Amino acid sequence: MIDFCHLHVHSEYSLLDGLSKIDELISQTKKLKMDALALTDHGVMYGAVKFHNAALKAGLKPIIGIESYLTTADLKDKSPGVQKQTYHQLLLAKNYQGYKNLMKLTTIAHLEGFYYRPRFDFPTLEKYHEGLIATSSCLQGIIPQLILEGRDKQALTQCRYFLNLFGPDFYLELQKHQGIPELNRVNKTLFDFSRQLGIPVVATNDIHYV
Repeated sequence: MIDFCHLHVHSEYSLLDGLSKIDELISQTKKLKMDALALTDHGVMYGAVKFHNAALKAGLKPIIGIESYLTTADLKDKSPGVQKQTYHQLLLAKNYQGYKNLMKLTTIAHLEGFYYRPRFDFPTLEKYHEGLIATSSCLQGIIPQLILEGRDKQALTQCRYFLNLFGPDFYLELQKHQGIPELNRVNKTLFDFSRQLGIPVVATNDIHYV
């Protein structure tokens, strides 16, 4: 087995965004001799049960997660332009409590926070963070976005916030994709933050295809 697994993965249930069928993702994971795989669809958990069962049947460890939409506005604020205050936030369940909290966050995001996308806010995340692993997410995460805006001090403050909330279950997410030079700037700064705050880094790919 290879000592690496994909933690940022979109399936066909990331509507209008992901093209990977769950069975094909699992088949390819086995071919690559990896022993675990995450599923982190955009804002939804439609594929969680199918993914979990298929992964176990194939002898893989399923990691259930979500690439959620986190807003800096109030959860119920649906005024014009507020959708611009929404960022991607990767969350992974590390135990059953985390799975239940993922379901709770997803439900709230759809029933209470939906505005263009299913959203939840920071107070809601604070209430239901137990059992979850969080990362700084992709380029659309709040920390990378602050870095790209040249607001490194605010990005560092945001890192401290997540570190205080999640403790050792918060990671700085590094990606390297061809044709996205902005990642070089973000990765360099995230490495600096890692050294300053002692936050571990994790390498991912923002997978949308098998």
